[in-house]
Amino acid sequence: MNQLRLDPLSGRWVVVSPGRSERPYSFVTRTPWVPDTLGRPCPFCPGNEEDTPPALETYGPTGRWLVRVVPNLFPAFEGDEPFVVANRGPVFTQASAGGIHEILIFSPEHDATLGMLSQEQVELVMAALRDRLEEHASQPNLRYTQAIVNSGREAGASLEHPHGQLLGMSFIPRELAEEQARFARFVGSCLLCTTIEAEEDSTERVIYANDRVVVVCPFWSAVPYEMLVMPREHNPHLHRSPTEDLVAVGEAIRRTLQQLAHAVGDVAYNIVFHSAPYRVGEPYHWHAHIWPKATTTAGFELGTGVAINVISPEEAAETLKVSAFAV
Repeated sequence: MNQLRLDPLSGRWVVVSPGRSERPYSFVTRTPWVPDTLGRPCPFCPGNEEDTPPALETYGPTGRWLVRVVPNLFPAFEGDEPFVVANRGPVFTQASAGGIHEILIFSPEHDATLGMLSQEQVELVMAALRDRLEEHASQPNLRYTQAIVNSGREAGASLEHPHGQLLGMSFIPRELAEEQARFARFVGSCLLCTTIEAEEDSTERVIYANDRVVVVCPFWSAVPYEMLVMPREHNPHLHRSPTEDLVAVGEAIRRTLQQLAHAVGDVAYNIVFHSAPYRVGEPYHWHAHIWPKATTTAGFELGTGVAINVISPEEAAETLKVSAFAV
């Protein structure tokens, strides 16, 4: 039976409609990458470092990097201008897009994905993420940094080489501000601490858990096989969390991506890390969203903001729990 479920983090309703998965061509797979028609080398591969701006950080033994952070050649945000709004007419409002846009290169291996990396490599990635957020937090004009991973063309990636992006900005985006408001309005305890407790009591949607992290297909999943990664220890800021939590979250993401590929197939995905704005703390609990691109967004979703999920989170969790975890 179809259901409406409320996402307490965004305030949006989600339609869970499993019957629609029977439609022809309901699911999409990752589009294979094709060689660059101009024969250009991958700028993120070892030996091509001159094709990117000089590295901001490198991790690994001397003379050989394992993780690398470089400025984005095509930044969405740049410069140290503060957020100043100007009205250019009755419906024309603009502001300077000051900030920082960086690329976090996960590995020297061109064909790897985040789920294919070793545990040690993922630990380096999480260390680099923490270090860059600490640096961004020290910049007086930055209020928030969005860390993302786009894997596959369907997820918005323009290059195959495994990488993420860090977009430091001088304002707090609406999605984050709405989450903050939802945490503030939640009565009694932390919204995500309560979610962890409730999901573990239910057991239906938990796909991975240890003493530091819990991963669920959330009750309000908006897309098939959506996952929510939550550190158990309450902390508003990713970059101020214990190293053990960062390691645990990275390992949980690695394992659940392996699960996704094994049980569902080679689908594109987005990963989004949500952490409290730099000069704001409680109430908030940092976390990561994993949104596979198994279906496409159509007119109803764009017109209403209401997602239609054709796989219930309970069914998704059962699928992801069936296969043995890779190590």
